[in-house]
Amino acid sequence: MVAVKGPKGELQREVLPEIKVEIEGKEIKISPQKETKKTGAFWGLTRALIFNMVKGVKDGFEKKLQIEGVGYKANLEGENLVLQVGFSHPVKIDKDGGIKFTVEKNIITISGPDKELVGQVSAKIRKIRPPEPYKGKGIRYLGEVVARKAGKKVVASGGA
Repeated sequence: MVAVKGPKGELQREVLPEIKVEIEGKEIKISPQKETKKTGAFWGLTRALIFNMVKGVKDGFEKKLQIEGVGYKANLEGENLVLQVGFSHPVKIDKDGGIKFTVEKNIITISGPDKELVGQVSAKIRKIRPPEPYKGKGIRYLGEVVARKAGKKVVASGGA
């Protein structure tokens, strides 16, 4: 078990028994118990996960989503996010773990110390109303380019 504390929060993660984690001064040393193909892969994964834990509790992570569409809007109700995106009812997203929502006009910012959780919540919100290719309405990541399609062509008939 690896636990990391910092100004943005505290994170914990289980580490496989095949991977050895040691703290020497201000460095974290990660090494496999024995070198196999499997432990080599988990060695790199564990290193990246611990790096993201340290970065997250120090600086935090954030993702921004943009809402586009007539009548589409987002509000905060307490610490929970409420979306009105063309359904007959508002969609409520509860605050998970250390996640924090902020809303400015049509931009939703999801921030927190856990990179994995920030990404999961962002993907969950985007999945509620993904951008559609004809008008571009929906929820997209800020800066995401949506491939647009041409609509049906109206053919004028000159008969009769």
